[in-house]
Amino acid sequence: AIKTQRAIDDSLYTILSRMKELAKSLPEYSTVRAMGGVGDVLAPKLIAEIGDVRRLHSAKALIAWAGIDPPPYETGQFVGSNRKIPKKGSATLRKTGYEVMRVLKSHKATKDDVVYNYILKKEREGKDKKHARIAGLNKFLRIYYARVMAVYQ
Repeated sequence: AIKTQRAIDDSLYTILSRMKELAKSLPEYSTVRAMGGVGDVLAPKLIAEIGDVRRLHSAKALIAWAGIDPPPYETGQFVGSNRKIPKKGSATLRKTGYEVMRVLKSHKATKDDVVYNYILKKEREGKDKKHARIAGLNKFLRIYYARVMAVYQ
């Protein structure tokens, strides 16, 4: 059992090392790596999950693809505060993004603290921690899209 676990750990380490090498060769790597909450492990995962942002027409498309865009508000018996994210799209991107938000929130604010401050603002407005982080991820992906698109301009 221990040999198997070590073999798995070695394989994961090899895969992650290779992902880092490949990600570092991309023009957007340093831009993504400089964003708050994104480290050496999460940067390649984020880049791999999102892929080439140039294929998306807008930041809204990236957010929709991640499955965290709020549904439209409808009238009638529907109460706007009960809306939930659709969760259509990439579950892995949502998990990676949520991990970025967790890391961002658990460390002191960096110089790039726009998303961190946004999460704190949403918590002060009364949102619970999970909803505040999803709102922060929404903002993070908008910023991600703008910064990575600027690299390719």
